Amino acid sequence: MAPPFLQTVLVVEDDRAVLRVVTLILKEAGFKILAANNGSEATGLAAGYPGMIHLLLSDVDMPDISGPDLALVLKAVRPEMRVILMSGHADGALLVLNYGWHFITKPFLAGMLVSVVKDVLAGPSREQGTDHFDARL
Repeated sequence: MAPPFLQTVLVVEDDRAVLRVVTLILKEAGFKILAANNGSEATGLAAGYPGMIHLLLSDVDMPDISGPDLALVLKAVRPEMRVILMSGHADGALLVLNYGWHFITKPFLAGMLVSVVKDVLAGPSREQGTDHFDARL
C-alpha cells in the first residue's frame, strides 16, 4: 500500500458544507483530494486527472446521478479504483451489497472516516458478486 500522501481520493458530495469538512479531514490525514459537488464534476475531474485515483468516496443520493451509478461509470474507466459510498440513511448500505463496495453512514466522526478509508485502501479489492459486505453504521 502506498503511503496516504501518495493516494488520491475523489470525494463527491452535493452538500458543500459536508464536502468541505470531508475534504479537510482527509487532507489532514495525508491524502491527495479531488473534490466534486456532483457527478458531472466528478467525471470531468476523473477524465482529466493523469494519475491514479485510488478511491471514490461518494454520497449515495445526489440530484444528477446516484453514487452507485457514478461508481459504475467511473469504475468502467478506472477499474482499480476502490469505492466507499456514504449516506445519512442506513438503508443506503443495501444499494452497495451486490457490488462488494464499502459503505459508511453519515454523520461520522473524523477518526472513523479516516480509519475506513485507510482500511479500504489497505484491504483486498472487492468486486461485484463477492460475498463480502462491510457497512460502518
